[in-house]
Amino acid sequence: MKEYIEKNRDRFMSELFGLLEIPSVSALCEHKNDMEKCARAIAGLLSEAGADKADVYKTEGHPVVYGCRIIDDSLPTVLVYGHYDVQPAEPLDLWKTPPFEPEIRDGAIYARGSSDDKGQIFMHMKAFEYLVREKKQRHNIKFIFEGEEEVGSAHLAKWVGEHRDMLACDVVLVSDTTMISEDVPSVSCGMRGLSYMKVDVTGPDRDLHSGHYGGAILNPANVLCKMIGSLIDEDGRITIKGFYDDVAELSSSDREMLGHAPFDSKEFEHSVGVDAVSGEKGYTSLERIGIRPCLDVNGIWSGDTGEESTKTIIPSRAHAKISMRLVPNQKADVIAGLFEKHFKAIAPEGVSVKVSSIHSGNWFVVPISSSLYGAASKAIGEVYGTDTVPNRGGGSIPILADMHEILGADLLLMGFGLERDTIHSPNESFLLSQFFKGMESIALFYKYF
Repeated sequence: MKEYIEKNRDRFMSELFGLLEIPSVSALCEHKNDMEKCARAIAGLLSEAGADKADVYKTEGHPVVYGCRIIDDSLPTVLVYGHYDVQPAEPLDLWKTPPFEPEIRDGAIYARGSSDDKGQIFMHMKAFEYLVREKKQRHNIKFIFEGEEEVGSAHLAKWVGEHRDMLACDVVLVSDTTMISEDVPSVSCGMRGLSYMKVDVTGPDRDLHSGHYGGAILNPANVLCKMIGSLIDEDGRITIKGFYDDVAELSSSDREMLGHAPFDSKEFEHSVGVDAVSGEKGYTSLERIGIRPCLDVNGIWSGDTGEESTKTIIPSRAHAKISMRLVPNQKADVIAGLFEKHFKAIAPEGVSVKVSSIHSGNWFVVPISSSLYGAASKAIGEVYGTDTVPNRGGGSIPILADMHEILGADLLLMGFGLERDTIHSPNESFLLSQFFKGMESIALFYKYF
């Protein structure tokens, strides 16, 4: 495919830049028209690439793009999943160039969505185009690109269930993940699940003067901080009763295999600007990220948050968003229930607590022994010129577990992003070398699967 890429390189860049220029921010209602514009643009690219069918479907939220090219009902079918929505670009002042004005700089494409996930779904469309135009397509290939992944895929599971027959496939192929590094290509063999919660602690029925009432009334902000602080003990373990009951412990041989991934603790610390790592006692940093559950506060707010104001108050309410990443065999709904019960139980008299679930999803694992993993590993290894390494992803794509259950199809993760891409942050980028090697690897996957 190298020759095809070189021949069409300028066109590829022009088409991709056209997608990246559309501010398809699913979280903000003012971008509703941009979401529809982006969906239509992707459907157009699928048609031009050779899809026999490429349509935009309405959902209760943002549109879904579906396309396909069926060559023989008796052949295996691959369903490519991805998303065209992106995270908000704020804070804008930290971007070196405007987030929706893509630019190639230092060997990388800089723009919101360049790596997560427009650049990666574009690789699949161009690999598909190559297979069609060079008459190398050996599988039925379908595409489903959604517009709500960054806001929890709230409406996709229902849509998939309603279109189960249309989406029938043998494998769901995904590029929305990362590799270990440019020099150490890897194939993700699983992702963690997620329970994402919101907690509200309420004390007095209004904000109170901290001089007139301080010391006599429980402060909801103080209480919330203390409650959150008690959720993890000194050994880095989560204190919720029953939290670890279903956690699958990996064998020493599996831990050894995953430990083959190179990891420099000091480099890891330096990359995020800290001087020490931490986490659950008895596990390495890679294991804490990939095979162990965790709990994190994602946001906390209460009272006087204005930079210039000086309101000396006891706030009436305090709030936090808390996520828990889950591993085999934890179930998101069970963990959400345990969390709610525990958090309410540790609240002192003088405050009331409300706990609600924002969204959730279950974990999944791709067996290293599977033919799918073998085909992906062989393809990537051939393109990169070295053996691939299995890697467990610490993040979550909740909808994939739903699609696995609804469609009864296997899952395969072939991601080409890198940690340096700074997805969800200012100055998101995608290395051109990864972009083009991704296309080659995807095309080869179809040869070996």
